[in-house]
Amino acid sequence: MGAMDRFSPEDVQRIVGLTGKQLDYWDRLRLVSPQKDLGKRYYDFRDLIGLRTVKQLVEEGVPAGRLRHALAALREKLSHLETPLAELRILSDGKDILIEHDGARLEPLSGQFALNFETSELRERVSVIAKRGPDADEWLATALEYDAGGQTRAEAIEAYDRALFIDPQKLDALLNCGTLCYEEGNLKKAAEYFGRALRVDPENALAHFNLGSVLEEVGRLEAARLHLRNAVRLAPGYPDAHYNLAFVCEKLAAHNEARRHWEAYIKLDPASPWCGYARQRLASSKMGKSASTS
Repeated sequence: MGAMDRFSPEDVQRIVGLTGKQLDYWDRLRLVSPQKDLGKRYYDFRDLIGLRTVKQLVEEGVPAGRLRHALAALREKLSHLETPLAELRILSDGKDILIEHDGARLEPLSGQFALNFETSELRERVSVIAKRGPDADEWLATALEYDAGGQTRAEAIEAYDRALFIDPQKLDALLNCGTLCYEEGNLKKAAEYFGRALRVDPENALAHFNLGSVLEEVGRLEAARLHLRNAVRLAPGYPDAHYNLAFVCEKLAAHNEARRHWEAYIKLDPASPWCGYARQRLASSKMGKSASTS
């Protein structure tokens, strides 16, 4: 693994043991900032060394702001170094900072106690994680555990996204994550996940049903009817698809089509608590038809 390897912010969080908030904070302090290529942020191995160094120093009690001042002074002394944290040995006693470079010790602020920092441990950790990190199925299993908990929706979404980062065609993750976004009221995000699911499997009845239901809520009725028709075509025995399609057809004044799907819903799920409404809509539709033909 060479110094030119690229790691996403998510990779870095897992490898170095950081949070996204820490990465953003240290970026704002100009301690270690991500590089950019075609709009995507990434870190290289030298950046990992810098981030691990900052993490150790902060854990030793050195405030991030104090570290920033030390590095600012250091950059003036070592302006020829492009990435000081990757090329220096940074030492601390939890309060003061000492810099070692090419056998010479520089004191941008002050320092006495030496804290050993070896890059070989980090390189080994990168290698192990790259080889043995959780795969898409493991992240999916984690997401399902969070999902079942009910109170850990954000963690479930994050785990589903990690599974999709590894395998963008993980259909269960797309459908479940879309459902969680829908339950949170994020209809735009939910539609994105269900749309991605249909690109993976264009003949998936549940994906058509879910997307059609979301589109109905945002007022895109013709598009909703198209997807709900596909759901019924692919799964004729799916009562909820008939119910939602009948509801959309009524909004579009397609009363004959609505009647067919109200009838299908009542036949498929006669004990449903929603059957009363379906029968009411069907009776109203039939009365309207009789009045128009008398």
